Amino acid sequence: MNELIKITETNGKQLVSARELHLILQVKTHFKDWASRKIIENPFFQENEDFVRVLNYERANQPALEFGLSIDMAKKLAMSENNEAGNNVRDYFISCEKQLKEIKPQFEIPQTLSQALMLASKQAEQIEMQQTTIAIMEPKAEFYDIVTESKDTIDMGNAAKVLNLGFGRNTLFEKLRDKKVLMHNNKPYQTYIDRGYFRVIETSFDKPDGSTHINIKTLVYQKGLEFIKNSLK
Repeated sequence: MNELIKITETNGKQLVSARELHLILQVKTHFKDWASRKIIENPFFQENEDFVRVLNYERANQPALEFGLSIDMAKKLAMSENNEAGNNVRDYFISCEKQLKEIKPQFEIPQTLSQALMLASKQAEQIEMQQTTIAIMEPKAEFYDIVTESKDTIDMGNAAKVLNLGFGRNTLFEKLRDKKVLMHNNKPYQTYIDRGYFRVIETSFDKPDGSTHINIKTLVYQKGLEFIKNSLK
């Protein structure tokens, strides 16, 4: 929902600027006269309950008198203008209040023993659901950490681990060779590389005799993990 008028919280109360409301309502009367008639001299509103006075030191050399209005008072002032802008402001405040009620936690105070037992049972059920959710999400979190740490790919050992296949890297290699996904040297066929499932890198290391050995390593992209899981079903 787009912010039509800014709502701030002061000392636990939600307030809106009377000057900003005056501007949005497109009131033709000067703000000082409008505020005097609609706010200060209005017998239906009480200071420090419906509105508060605020000195604004930023508008001029001399501090200007501003007003912070409660949501209810701002809504009533908007309705009193009897124009389209007033209706829009009123609808906006109603929408804000509705959203606040939806996100505001509702606290239940049991009045009897049976209500207390029912509330305790409900809270225990909520805790159990939260623990179940955590248990479900832990493997996914572990998977996410591994993939994130590896930037964009992981090796076959970690692939077997995060897919929870029940076997390790060597068996995974064997099964993918049987599926004609990997060649005899565990390098993917080009078609699966082109699909973005795998990546092949070369690593080198020096042998004791001084010669250099080139090793080919197969890495798996995130979409390749999904491909492996579906292929082994």
